[in-house]
Amino acid sequence: MGCGSLAIYFGFLVAALLLKNCRGAAADWVTCSGIVPMMYRNDKISITDYGGVGDGMTLNTKAFREAIYRIEHLGRRGGTLLYIPPGVYLTESFNLTSHMTLYLAQGAVIKATTDTRHWPLIDPLPSYGRGRERPGGRYMSFIHGDGLRDVIITGENGTIDGQGEIWWNMWRSRTLQFTRPNLIEFINSRSIIISNVIFQNSPFWNIHPVYCSNVVIKYVTILAPADSPNTDGIDPDSSSHVCIEDSYISTGDDLVAVKSGWDEYGIAYGRPSHGITIRRITGSSPFGGIAIGSETSGGIEDVLAEHINLYNMGVGIYLKTNNGRGGIIRNITVSNVYMQNARKGIKFAGDVGDHPDNNFNPNALPVVKDVTIKDVWGVGVLQAGQIQGIKNSPFTGICLSNINLHGYVGPRNPPWKCSDVSGAAVQVSPWPCSELSSTYQADSCSNSF
Repeated sequence: MGCGSLAIYFGFLVAALLLKNCRGAAADWVTCSGIVPMMYRNDKISITDYGGVGDGMTLNTKAFREAIYRIEHLGRRGGTLLYIPPGVYLTESFNLTSHMTLYLAQGAVIKATTDTRHWPLIDPLPSYGRGRERPGGRYMSFIHGDGLRDVIITGENGTIDGQGEIWWNMWRSRTLQFTRPNLIEFINSRSIIISNVIFQNSPFWNIHPVYCSNVVIKYVTILAPADSPNTDGIDPDSSSHVCIEDSYISTGDDLVAVKSGWDEYGIAYGRPSHGITIRRITGSSPFGGIAIGSETSGGIEDVLAEHINLYNMGVGIYLKTNNGRGGIIRNITVSNVYMQNARKGIKFAGDVGDHPDNNFNPNALPVVKDVTIKDVWGVGVLQAGQIQGIKNSPFTGICLSNINLHGYVGPRNPPWKCSDVSGAAVQVSPWPCSELSSTYQADSCSNSF
């Protein structure tokens, strides 16, 4: 992490503590994390019990797999905690199991091997139909879970390091055979907690819960260089009841991106993302801060993002979809956002994202409605907003209020661009486009102002 990122990160921690103190007792601290209780495990084992060596050179794959096999097959009442003591534990990818806690002590690092030759391949996700980057299967995530419940990844701010540069270089040189691995992925799982861990240098997306429910991600730090390709921070995907709170993210792509499947495959799978809460996130990225999409084919509903601090951003608030996506995006609320230095403050676009193949239906148009953006303050914002819907499927019920985005507006850089959109705006500066400001539409936005 560079000096600038460190300053922002520690500033975020101080601000969070001050805010918490100002609000009084912990009971007054608004949180959604209670959807999954933190389990205490009486049964504890250490990776060193299974031959783990934290010298940064010894390959510990066998130790991780044997320890987790023991947890799975002994089935202790209440589950088992796998303790990772201080040290650097090099390993290949491995699977977790149900009823376990992966606990990283302060100074503990689980580090991915850079030998990619034997990295396992798994099937593509059914809602994507193929790997996200390449046709066919995809490389398994570094730490993986499928069909699990009651899993915790936590500790004393130990580190999970994907050593992603070798993968980024394969992407840049176009030598990838299959889609890069995520750092952490849970599939078809529920009751998951990820907290108090540093994630860095993911090969691809960092934390990817897909087809999951009841997921809590809090007090995490996610780091990757600004030029690292597609290193999204947290991507809840066709998942429900997801709580993302109190975290710092600085990556090469969207900080948080809510997804739900890709074109005809996502439409056929038909599993929406809904009940997503994103709160007290701070970060920076050359791409999006809080993003919806671009994979939206299963639908995305009931998303709340609030108390967000963004620095050195491409786009602060970003809703993106495309012809062929289908799906309905509705009941999205983003509020209490501060952004400093951004190319665009707010962007909604109906022409973003590629397609898995030529079999998508261009007439499968997404529906975007009932989106509220309010209480936003920005400085150094080059363009306040761009909201461009789809000709045959305009974005409706777009409600903007109490928004101030100050920047460097000139004749070649109008403050707002809009098309195929309707809604209303109140107390927005600079004043938005006529599609939102010419008529106050009480029916579509009365509940938002």
